Amino acid sequence: MESDFIKRIGDLADRCERTSSVTATGFLTPAEQYELRAWAASHPGVRLHLTGGQPDCERQAAFFLPYYMEAEDLDPSEYIRAVRIDAYFGEPTHRDYMGAALGLGIQREWIGDFRVVGTTAYVFCLPSVEPLLLDELTKAGRVSVKTNSCPLADVPTPERKVKKLSFTVKSPRLDAVAGSMFGLSRTAAAELIRMGAASLNYTPCLHVDAPVKEGDVISLRGHGKGAVTAFGSRSRKDRLFVEAEVYL
Repeated sequence: MESDFIKRIGDLADRCERTSSVTATGFLTPAEQYELRAWAASHPGVRLHLTGGQPDCERQAAFFLPYYMEAEDLDPSEYIRAVRIDAYFGEPTHRDYMGAALGLGIQREWIGDFRVVGTTAYVFCLPSVEPLLLDELTKAGRVSVKTNSCPLADVPTPERKVKKLSFTVKSPRLDAVAGSMFGLSRTAAAELIRMGAASLNYTPCLHVDAPVKEGDVISLRGHGKGAVTAFGSRSRKDRLFVEAEVYL
């Protein structure tokens, strides 16, 4: 049975095809993006593009493109805006900025990533939300702030720091791969997975033997998050070579 989310996605894809115009979602969580990509893979006629304002955004909006458009034809600035927020006499946290925005009655799916750089923050948002942020956002936490429109290209790109790993596993099971990624024994990783501490592609997973594929993202509460970047050949002892990145 299809989830309500996938039903809404299907409606947007149908409207795009019916009207030959771009249709779009709000900002989606990584788990929703993964679910959407899986759905799109089984619907080859769907022309899907995701962006959050910049390619590396965690929260991204999904765009369904008509037959005559390619992804490079889409101008993100028509559908996504950025607001710069400057704080005075303090450094509000990501949580402070988020709370201030939601306190204005803005729904979470109407705003994307927040990027905090010292006393300045940037937030991606839908065009309909931009005037409210510009006019009404005056405080973040207890700190006074001033807002201005900002071109998408002027939002600084954070440098993602990762630790690259190479290891072998007997089989590409979640407990084996997670254990090796986060420096745990397979038994310890399995126990954490059974306790509900693991997510596979941003979705909670309780199955220690869940198959892991290239590109999968694994999170283990208290130990970190990372991605499998490649599976290689097998060793003479029939162990599978794995390459991964753990986010620092």
